[in-house]
Order: sequence, then C-alpha cells, then structure tokens
Amino acid sequence: MYTHLVHPWGPLVSPDCRVLILGSFPSVKSRAEGFFYGHPRNRFWPMIAAVCGEERPWSIDEKRELVLRHGIALWDTIGECDIHASEDASVRNAVPVDIGRVLSVARIEQVLCNGALSGRLYRRHLLPVTGMDCLVMPSTSPANAAVPLEQLIAVWGDALRGHMRTP
Repeated sequence: MYTHLVHPWGPLVSPDCRVLILGSFPSVKSRAEGFFYGHPRNRFWPMIAAVCGEERPWSIDEKRELVLRHGIALWDTIGECDIHASEDASVRNAVPVDIGRVLSVARIEQVLCNGALSGRLYRRHLLPVTGMDCLVMPSTSPANAAVPLEQLIAVWGDALRGHMRTP
C-alpha cells in the first residue's frame, strides 16, 4: 500500500557548512523520531562520529551539533513522493526538495548522496540547479548490511576529508 508523503522537516544547515549530505527520504523510524537517520540500525551516526573523531551522538541535539560543528549540512533529495513503508525501491512520483533553501544559506563545496536512489534523483533534478556533481556513497541503511561499518567509515572519510571543518 502506497502513501503520499511530504518531507516533514527542512534542511539542517548553517552558514559554516561546506558539505551537503543528501539521503533519499526519511524512513518510518526517522519520521517518528523527527530527525535524520532515526532507524536504530542505520549506521550513519556511528559512521559520521568515527569520521569526525568524536563519540557517537544519541540525542537529536547531539546529532545536530556534531554535524554542524564539522560544517556538514543534512537533507534529502525527495520533497514528496508516494512510498511503501521505508523502501527506496518503492518510491514513485518523487518531487525534489527546493535545494535553494540550502544554497541560500551555505557555500556548499561537496555534495554526497547517501545511496543510489539519492544519487539518481540528485543528478536528474538537483544537479541542473546546483551545477555541482555529487559523489554517490554506499548507503548507511540497514538494508545495505553487506557493506561493513569499517568500510563505510573509510569510504565516507575519504570523501569528507578536506571539506569538513575541524573545530
């Protein structure tokens, strides 16, 4: 059963951000929590903490502070869509976010897409607006369990190095 959903929150961005990480659309668990990467088995927060050389954040405030402290903005590529549960493969009728909401706040130098769907939709809908290609990163989703956390840390760390702020 498909449900038409509108993204429930805006971008997390500050003027100091130079990197933008885009997921596809918030999962059921993320929507319930009201913040990015809310599924307890999603490896985003352990990965980003390791790359930043910090302890894993647990609260929404800690998560927000961690990424902003390192100049990382977060959002998704899909502003609204028809979706079944949290399955990227089920997304239909995707409408992109207004990426200008990020670009009007921060001078983004690097765009990383968390997973293949985010990358496809970014290149189709948002690349013409930003003029910046993206790096499509291995997904941190529990559905991508074939990629171990250590490999995520290495690959994401290589992509983020040189673009993050060091507090």
